[in-house]
Amino acid sequence: MNDTSWTTADLYDAFEDEVRVAAPIFRDFGGHRAFSGEVATVKVHEDNVLVRRALESPGRGRVLVVDGGGSLRSALVGDRVAALACDSGWAGLVVWGCIRDSRAIAGLPVGLKALATHPRRSPKHGAGQVDIPVSFADLTFRPGDFVYADEDGLLLAPRSLV
Repeated sequence: MNDTSWTTADLYDAFEDEVRVAAPIFRDFGGHRAFSGEVATVKVHEDNVLVRRALESPGRGRVLVVDGGGSLRSALVGDRVAALACDSGWAGLVVWGCIRDSRAIAGLPVGLKALATHPRRSPKHGAGQVDIPVSFADLTFRPGDFVYADEDGLLLAPRSLV
């Protein structure tokens, strides 16, 4: 969703009893600092095949939440994978892991929050799970939830708020 007339601070104030706040562990990397959308999930460990596969499918304004186990040993998203997200209509990504090609990603019209950068690409085995609840940053993300993210943080709601 590209409607950025909201801020996470204002949404928190208006919906305090409905939203949950992620631990402030993410850095902003994408060209869109504010993004929101319905959650889709992928759980992988140092393997981005399922991330790429998800982003090749129609995004329909959703946010792909990637549980990478918090690994800091390789990147799960690079500029080509992030470009797939743009081309397929994804609003953004939340990656509990690393990305690479951060300079190029900063110029793409997509939101992207991740832990850090790492120059090493991930191996390609295709292991992992999709469309399951994933937990990190003090939250459990379920397919169908809604993410709202901006420079101040990330909120999770059980329904669309805007």
